[in-house]
Amino acid sequence: MAQVEFDLSISREEYLRYYQAQGRVQVTVMALDGRRVRFPAGILQPFVLSDGVRGRFVIHFDVQGRLSSIERLR
Repeated sequence: MAQVEFDLSISREEYLRYYQAQGRVQVTVMALDGRRVRFPAGILQPFVLSDGVRGRFVIHFDVQGRLSSIERLR
């Protein structure tokens, strides 16, 4: 299973703009290994706290390259 690790810091207000936007809004991040990764903003919803979404995350992909899961590492 492939995975990508990245750090993220999005304020609560910025995330709300993503979440409330029409259509499928994508978040683009630079992974720790230098790859650029894009994913739907909605997958971050479980990680939104009062100050936004912050931390180191890892996204796991299935064998077809589709997003399988996301978890916060710290």
